[in-house]
Amino acid sequence: MVKKVNLAVLLIVGCIACLSAQDYFPKKDLLSIGVYYYPEQWSPEQWERDIKNIADNGFEFIHMAEFAWAQMEPSEGKYDFSWLDKVIQIADKNKLKVILGTPTPCPPVWLGIKYPEIYMQDGNYQSKEHGTRANLSLSNPIVLEYTQKIVEAMAKHYAHNKAVFGWQIDNEPEAKEDYSPSAQLAFQEWLQNKYANITALNKAWGTSFWSQLYSSFEEVNIHNAQNVGWWGANPIALLDFKRFTADMQASFLDFQAEELRRYIDESQFVTTNYVAKGNQTDPRRSKKLDFASFTAYPNYGGSNIGELGFRLGDHSVLMYANDYYKSINGITGVMELQPGQVNWANYNSLLQPGTVRMWLWHCFAGGNSFACTYRYRQVLFGAEQYHHGIVTTDGLTLSQGGEEYVQVINEMNKLRQNYSKNSKIPASIKKRKTAVMWSFDNLWNLERQKQTYQWDTWKHMQRYQEILHSFGAPVSFISEDDDFDDYEFLVVPAYEMVDEALVQKWKKYVAKGGKLIISPRTGAKDKNVHLWESNLSGIMNDLIGGEIHSFDMLPVGKFGNILMDGKSYKWSSWGDLIKPEDRTEVVASYTDQFYKGTACILKNEIGNGQVWYIGAESVDGDLERNLLRNIYQKNNIGVENYPKGVFVQYRDGFMVAVNYSSEEYILDYNGDYLIGDKVLKPAGVAVWQIDK
Repeated sequence: MVKKVNLAVLLIVGCIACLSAQDYFPKKDLLSIGVYYYPEQWSPEQWERDIKNIADNGFEFIHMAEFAWAQMEPSEGKYDFSWLDKVIQIADKNKLKVILGTPTPCPPVWLGIKYPEIYMQDGNYQSKEHGTRANLSLSNPIVLEYTQKIVEAMAKHYAHNKAVFGWQIDNEPEAKEDYSPSAQLAFQEWLQNKYANITALNKAWGTSFWSQLYSSFEEVNIHNAQNVGWWGANPIALLDFKRFTADMQASFLDFQAEELRRYIDESQFVTTNYVAKGNQTDPRRSKKLDFASFTAYPNYGGSNIGELGFRLGDHSVLMYANDYYKSINGITGVMELQPGQVNWANYNSLLQPGTVRMWLWHCFAGGNSFACTYRYRQVLFGAEQYHHGIVTTDGLTLSQGGEEYVQVINEMNKLRQNYSKNSKIPASIKKRKTAVMWSFDNLWNLERQKQTYQWDTWKHMQRYQEILHSFGAPVSFISEDDDFDDYEFLVVPAYEMVDEALVQKWKKYVAKGGKLIISPRTGAKDKNVHLWESNLSGIMNDLIGGEIHSFDMLPVGKFGNILMDGKSYKWSSWGDLIKPEDRTEVVASYTDQFYKGTACILKNEIGNGQVWYIGAESVDGDLERNLLRNIYQKNNIGVENYPKGVFVQYRDGFMVAVNYSSEEYILDYNGDYLIGDKVLKPAGVAVWQIDK
């Protein structure tokens, strides 16, 4: 008999952990460094040797078991933890802590044979198969039943094992679109929970368009953009499917977290490892994790910055992840950080010597509490044969990345000796503290209706994040539910969907003295992705001090001009045409096209604060950079001017600088460096202490 799992119950969220997230990682430890190890892939005769070498090289914890369901439950209901017990005993003997992964990414073959309906279906209604990972339908009650069983068995067995200090649920959880029968039923239930009655759904979805009207929730199937076409699909129906899919993924994590906490010690944390820049997931939807961690592979085959960029990695990966995941629950860590070449990138180039070390120091500078590398040994078989490890194929020789991990471990021990719990962030840096409001709902919808192939919502947001880091500003990501008053500056890039409550919250923030910086396309739609009936900017007009009456997009290679403070800037992808109110200051206007003289940037005073609406995206970002610099300086906030790819950040009494660019950068600090010096070469690192 298959146990029925109530979907509504799974969507109930609430944190039940008693310890704070920081309690699991004492601040004095700064950055704890660990490594993935897969004992099931190696001869038991080598376990003792490998784990001793891991410990001798200075690693503090090992991560295991997230792909080993078949080894832990070789046949239904027959559990074998003896092999894992032995490895954990060896780890404990070598004073290594252990993170255990729940093995749900890779179900055993017997489960799929007995219940072939457990697999998700793609847009062609083709079922996934055994032999890969992340292939389960997360809304299927059989999947939930057997997930509960294996998680319960693991939790009971290791609940009080003192070597186990944490759990990772699943692996790189993906909100994959699932069109299986169980997903169709779950989607109908999700819609009923959200809209309550079919009339409300019809209104929200605008089903009077193209005869899409529904009489009951049972008539609603998942809108399959592959079959109805990207252009003809219903935007809100597709967005609701995205929301549903993200909710199913989040509820699957919370379901496991709740099961673990029925048994495990309070001292054992629960997390998961989201892909750094996301894979249709929304980490804020999971409410029962102690904190969110992430996976980062900065060198995935892009050209990046300058001549050496393809060997140095994409600076924006860790820039985003460090800021975003820490903002969710106070702390974060990188659970997977590549130690060298990978097997799946477009170009799997060798890394510039020092690059892995630079990434680790960037993780430290960005506030991570731990960094774990994937993986210790380069596997000899399977899909990831060419994925580098800390050691090479012989299981003994440190790879280039392995040597750099060991170097950072030794350097981190030096920093621990200089750590002071009384250190405080310098006032000049603290004043620059800035929040970025970000929503995956808006990302998903904007990317569905971009209007121009030049528009990239993600890159648009990261333009502003990168500007803030070039100023030396600490950056946090916030949601609509967070307290805005903790930040003097709030940047809102391309936040398309708003309601009256959010607009009023922005107004109150500004009236109390906040500085609100809004970029194009913000507020263009309501929460059901409907345009405003009154005008293009709808309920945003009073906030921005004007009315958007049209917008323009130019073809690739065509440029328009904007004048601000006597300087000309080029734009192409997006430009709002704005009619300002009499009381509103026009900061910048277009100087060509048939609408020459029309405003594109406004400044509006509300109470004790100001709102800037930036209605255009410039070609190179200089317009936005210079405007923001002017805003900070006019508010008596001094800012830095770091070049692209150079990060200089404060952390626990230390200043840390790293360089992703292909050029040397000379730091302006002339004191004693704990690590490196003022000449910051490509892949270079420098650390100095500012107080003790």
